[in-house]
Amino acid sequence: MRETKNLLFPSDFPKIRRQCSDTLQVNLGYRCNQSCVHCHVNAGPTRSEMMDSENMAVLFEVISSGQFKLLDLTGGAPELHPQFQQLVQHARQAGLTVRDRCNLTILFEPGQEKLATFLADHQVEIVASLPCYSELNVDLQRGKGVFSKSIEALKLLNSLGYGTNSEHRLHLVYNPAGAVLPPPQATLELDYKTQLAEKFSIKFDQLFVITNMPIKRFGSTLAAQGNFHSYLETLKSAYQSDNIDGVMCRDTVSVDWQGYLYDCDFNQMLEMPLENADRSKKHLRELLEKSLDNAEIMIGQHCYGCTAGQGSSCSGALSETNLNK
Repeated sequence: MRETKNLLFPSDFPKIRRQCSDTLQVNLGYRCNQSCVHCHVNAGPTRSEMMDSENMAVLFEVISSGQFKLLDLTGGAPELHPQFQQLVQHARQAGLTVRDRCNLTILFEPGQEKLATFLADHQVEIVASLPCYSELNVDLQRGKGVFSKSIEALKLLNSLGYGTNSEHRLHLVYNPAGAVLPPPQATLELDYKTQLAEKFSIKFDQLFVITNMPIKRFGSTLAAQGNFHSYLETLKSAYQSDNIDGVMCRDTVSVDWQGYLYDCDFNQMLEMPLENADRSKKHLRELLEKSLDNAEIMIGQHCYGCTAGQGSSCSGALSETNLNK
């Protein structure tokens, strides 16, 4: 795989600072039962990296500290971590909302037969990957048979109350198939809801439209196709300054599987730790000692992906109105 990090620097992206950090996004490891083309963490079945018990213990302390309102669990497939359910239970008891970034097919992996019921019982918010409502497009991105399993998983979640009541939130995620900006979120959400309801009687709450970042696996694919620089220009030419206020790095702390801190999941994959005078990595335990509020955010050319057009974050588009400017 071709390394493309050096193509993202230097950057002319505007300097920004943190506001109040109330979301803790934790990557529990890179192991996954899928291996998707657009995956910016290069996750897959052969990856073995997982957060160890020592870092997990510190994570439990941070959750109990009362600093954060939302625990956002990601991977890989976060559910494959052996302490996933224990972590969810602890966070819910501490009063946090828990969000699971679920690829849907994980619900049918060996040993995960009771996972869906567990998530429902603990009112875990599910953000589920479904890059299209077309079987052909999904299977091209994620592998043969993924679409049919995903539909089966969504039906199971619906039967447990997901997508049909306010205590069981179910959101879907769309990523473009190539080097283009995603379409308007509201319009595409309506299409998803219509198609999934008519064809499969499936309901969900919101669609999160997320721009593909030119890093890791997707960045390498762009470079191999000779499209890396043109895609960066696409992002830069669609820059909207109004999106700056809503970018996720201003209120989210990203934690890698080794317990180190980053401004966002993308910086984590680029090994760009939080700003620090001595260039050392800040560890999870430092969240128990001092606040990160107003700290400068580390930036690169990839940051234009979060501010292009309608904007993009882990919770989808930032502003539909920016599409018409």
